[in-house]
Amino acid sequence: MDQHKLRSLVFEKTGVRIDVDDPVFALVALNEAVLAETVERHIALIDAASQELVQHARSAGGLGAQHDGVRKPAALDATNEPAAVPAATAAGYAPAPAMPVRAIATQSPAITPRELRLLGAAAGVSVLSALLVLGGQAAFFRPLPPPAPVIQQAKALTPEQSTALANADKLNKAIQKLDPKLRAQLQAELQK
Repeated sequence: MDQHKLRSLVFEKTGVRIDVDDPVFALVALNEAVLAETVERHIALIDAASQELVQHARSAGGLGAQHDGVRKPAALDATNEPAAVPAATAAGYAPAPAMPVRAIATQSPAITPRELRLLGAAAGVSVLSALLVLGGQAAFFRPLPPPAPVIQQAKALTPEQSTALANADKLNKAIQKLDPKLRAQLQAELQK
């Protein structure tokens, strides 16, 4: 880790000047150590997985001895060139006859059971939240009462109207004093 190079890089990118003794370099060193350890662990895991893959391939008859991880030097002739070796021995193995291979699933189902459970849970939560909202509205929302009808004040009667009403009262009293036969006839005529 070149601290001067990092220092100039930080200044170019951000415009912030840091000193070589700045504690940020301790964090950079710590990050570098953790990263190196993680990379080593991943390399070991990848190496172990590749060795296991080679063993599986060899047991299935697909790889020969040349993939053991140790390369055997080729026989050299007098000119330091590889000696001519017959093709069958150069390969080191004869290919194994084809074995029935189990099909590998290349497509997954459209909806997995886990996704169905998640969809069901989401639908249940949405129904419950809708019911909660509607219940809250029903409990706390009261509709406004209809407005009271507006009653307009009657205007004062004109003198002619007052006189007509008084005459109508007198006429009604006079009709009541008539005999019933004549009263019925008069009311029938008034209805026309």
